[in-house]
Amino acid sequence: MPTATRAGDLQIGVGYITAKPDYVQETYRGIAAYADFDFRPQLGVEAEFHQINSTAGNGAFQRTYEIGGRYHRTYGPLVPYVKAMVGRGDFNYPYSQTQLAYNLFAGGIGADFKIGQYIRVRGEYEFQKWTSFPNGGLTPQLVTIGVAYHFAGKTRYK
Repeated sequence: MPTATRAGDLQIGVGYITAKPDYVQETYRGIAAYADFDFRPQLGVEAEFHQINSTAGNGAFQRTYEIGGRYHRTYGPLVPYVKAMVGRGDFNYPYSQTQLAYNLFAGGIGADFKIGQYIRVRGEYEFQKWTSFPNGGLTPQLVTIGVAYHFAGKTRYK
């Protein structure tokens, strides 16, 4: 067995987000951080952090922490994927009236594009459902453009 094998495939990235928060008719902007670990040739897990802020200057934001499964396929340099996530969302109401946390579910679709051995560029759409948010829930939609570092080497799946 070669010495440069590992039991999975890892990439860690950051991104820029534009979002429809569903609380107001406004576009929020923010950042994302994510990590993918593929333990099978097409299956893996993803952990994500999102911070989206109001552009109206009122201090409102939505912050989420998510983890879930990811299924992907590889077509040369293109790696499309789908994901299903669960998590927790912090909602800071305008003018810092209060900050509360809610449970959420999310689904997403996207693609990574390989640029060389180590760099991946990502485009992603995610739909969230905050189940315990008042008045029937909250359904933010996020679009992320990101870049990741892929820890390259020979991968041996167990």
